[in-house]
Amino acid sequence: MTGRATNTYLALWIAATGLSHGEIARRIAAEAIRQGHRQIAPDTTRVRRWIDGERPRPPAPALLAAVVSDVVGQSLTPGDLGLTAAGPTLDNIQLPLLTEAAAQTLAGWTQMDLLLDRRDTFKLALGTPLILTAERMLGGTARQLSRDTKGFDADTTTALEEVTAFFTKADASKGGGLYRSAIVAQLAEVARRIQDGVPPSLKARVFAATADLAALAGWVSHDCGRYATAQRYWTYGIYAAGEAGQPDRGVEIVARMSHQMIYLGHPSDALGLLGVAAKKATLPATRALIASQTGRVRAALGDERGAERHLAAADELVADGLGDEVPEWVAYFDAAEHAGARAVSARDLTGTGRPRTASVHFTDALALRKPGFERVRVMDRIGLAAALFTEGDAEQAAVAAQQALDDAARIDSTLVASRLNTLLDAARPYKTAAVDDVRTRARDLASSRPTTVAA
Repeated sequence: MTGRATNTYLALWIAATGLSHGEIARRIAAEAIRQGHRQIAPDTTRVRRWIDGERPRPPAPALLAAVVSDVVGQSLTPGDLGLTAAGPTLDNIQLPLLTEAAAQTLAGWTQMDLLLDRRDTFKLALGTPLILTAERMLGGTARQLSRDTKGFDADTTTALEEVTAFFTKADASKGGGLYRSAIVAQLAEVARRIQDGVPPSLKARVFAATADLAALAGWVSHDCGRYATAQRYWTYGIYAAGEAGQPDRGVEIVARMSHQMIYLGHPSDALGLLGVAAKKATLPATRALIASQTGRVRAALGDERGAERHLAAADELVADGLGDEVPEWVAYFDAAEHAGARAVSARDLTGTGRPRTASVHFTDALALRKPGFERVRVMDRIGLAAALFTEGDAEQAAVAAQQALDDAARIDSTLVASRLNTLLDAARPYKTAAVDDVRTRARDLASSRPTTVAA
């Protein structure tokens, strides 16, 4: 078998069936006859060779996928079993609902991300494949094969929780550019350890922390302009949340995916994702988040009535306090965050019939922001300045812009740079010296950001 690598995906899935290699061979032969392929009759040795890396010729891969799919109760492709030319397709955001195989796919994503230092490592998923993936991952239940427990113990689990909390705070304060590689490397180590085994007593904690880490890896990747890479980490985050028994955690991650779709100019896909998330959200905080985000998307589409309906629903939930115990992973969504959504919605609805005062909502958001969320505070400040320009108060806008630019210089974030572009657009009609200075500073700052991409 020189030069061949063991097909671990196939080995894992065959192990998941609980069948012997001989029984797998017998069922493939039976399926072949059923489909009219009478020349296909593998034996135990042939199945073993496939696991050892030999690549079967068509139609054997499809027959094998059909047999394994039938036994494990999941629809699998030859690619899921490592039987395509490139093995499991890393460019697909779908994950196999098998603990070890999912972790192996995650390890492949992190390896490509860290080794190939470019933004377009993967292809961005849009439309139906994106929506169906979110729906499948939110509703899926994974099975675990490993009975070994050497991947995690209580101390390493605590360390994982602590380092994830540290990175989360650092990102909210300074932006993700400085920390992204470290976060992805930590996620790669987690993927390796999950394949070694997770003790049942620690499963909920390990996968809850992994969901947080994957959600963060996705967010900092998005914030650095690596949009397709972000999708893959978010997909694993949704998967890990399911393993942890936290479906609403997965809902929050889908909301992040929808935010990306808004940012990239695909509001219909954002609505599709939010529709999937709304069906699964049970906590007041996640329900409010989804309602607020949906209102924002409706505003981006110019649907004033639909925007107000969803934003008002979020108003009520926020006013009621979002429940007695809000999980840490959604605690960022509060009255300030919702005020920010209302501000952006008002901005997007400007020109639909009557004047909008986005500046009022941005001011509310700034007044309500808690310490530690410096990136979003900077975005609010830039948004306020842009709104004042749009509303005709150029003098006050220039003052607000200078303060915003002072703060933005300390944040490494594509999201902030994109908001600077919004400021430049809003300032375009004005030709005063003060506004010219704002334009010069904003252009210089946007161009100096190492993570800046066109938005």
